[in-house]
Amino acid sequence: MKQALASTARGLRTFGSDVADGFFEITHNGFALIGLTIVFAALALVARPDLRESGEAQLMGWLQSRKPVVPAPEPSDLQPNAIERTTAASPGDLPKQQAAVAYWLSKKYRVAAEPLSVLVAEAYDIGKRTKLDPTLILAIMAVESSFNPFAQSSVGAQGLMQVMTRVHGEKYESAGGTLTAFDPVTNMRVGVKVLQECISRAGSVAGGLRYYVGAANLEDDGGYAAKVLAEHERLRQVAQGKAPSTTSTRLPGLPVAERSKSSEPGQKVAMLEGDS
Repeated sequence: MKQALASTARGLRTFGSDVADGFFEITHNGFALIGLTIVFAALALVARPDLRESGEAQLMGWLQSRKPVVPAPEPSDLQPNAIERTTAASPGDLPKQQAAVAYWLSKKYRVAAEPLSVLVAEAYDIGKRTKLDPTLILAIMAVESSFNPFAQSSVGAQGLMQVMTRVHGEKYESAGGTLTAFDPVTNMRVGVKVLQECISRAGSVAGGLRYYVGAANLEDDGGYAAKVLAEHERLRQVAQGKAPSTTSTRLPGLPVAERSKSSEPGQKVAMLEGDS
């Protein structure tokens, strides 16, 4: 009986050993076969780029089919990219000097500080590139339109800086045409170009303002230059962290009589051609 059990045990051990050896042999050969398959497949893809491209296309198609279906958004009158077309920014994101100017203009002209922040930042950026005082640029906008980007005078001066579109239409071409005169930033950039030409032609800021308002050949500009320069001085004080003066400031280069006058802006604005 003991011999039979021992014989059975030896048989089971032999059977188990044979099974293990066979399994190892099968898996070893299987892995070798897989490796060879991968090598041959790689060689085939290198030699046949069309096969690789076809395989990639099929793989991408399979991956795309596995992506979950995202339901389409509900129809809306407000486009998702509306924020990209919004000409506004937080005044808190501006440097301290610019933020002070934006808040002061907002309070004085009753315009929201957010759109003003974009204009103030743009004025400082343009001023840095053109060597013009940004507060002068802002002063012209204040006097010309009180920061109304849709303002238009009886003679056709348009936008924030009341540029004569019919005279300076070519300056709007790179922006997309004359309709961009009512885009605040575009109007400012064109207005600054006109202002530069005016100052260069006159040889001074005060003289350039007379050209800008179309009064270069007139004895009196109606107090326009004085009004702009006075606002310019107030804005400079605000930018320096000072309380703006409420008294009249003596402005160099202008007759005393002109400093005391006021005028209605936008009558002949930014005209270099055919000034009368």
